[in-house]
Amino acid sequence: MFSFFAILFLSAIVIATTSLITYAVLKYVWNILPHLTIRRRLRVLLIIGPIFLVHIISIWIYAGIYFLIENYTTFGHLTGSVSPAIISYESFVERLYFSASTYASLGFGDIVPDKDLRMLAGAEVLNGLVMIGWTISFTYLAMEKFWSNSNHIGKDKNLRH
Repeated sequence: MFSFFAILFLSAIVIATTSLITYAVLKYVWNILPHLTIRRRLRVLLIIGPIFLVHIISIWIYAGIYFLIENYTTFGHLTGSVSPAIISYESFVERLYFSASTYASLGFGDIVPDKDLRMLAGAEVLNGLVMIGWTISFTYLAMEKFWSNSNHIGKDKNLRH
């Protein structure tokens, strides 16, 4: 019972952490975009790059937590096509792969959590869906605001710049 509540608490902390990191990065990008005098195509990279970085950071956070939980607690393990949890590069990379497929809600099924670690995986799926949706809407709003010329909205020639 303790492990369930510990994982629940840890899930809430990780969700809050990834949300705050995402907020900080998106706020920074939003504040810097109006001051840029670069081409529109480069602006896209300055929007998409930090977004990818935020998602990668979130995936790494979850992978680190899976790695730590498996190596230092009895709350659960990853099973299936995965090597036993040991402190090694290969072991961490497998947790990173699991985290990436879980965060993106792909869930291939080749690696499966057991015990209370399933709660963390479920929280990661929900967190990933929310973060991906948030960054998609941010990208849309940024493109709408900073991509088009107010004098030529809707004209095809804006898309060629």
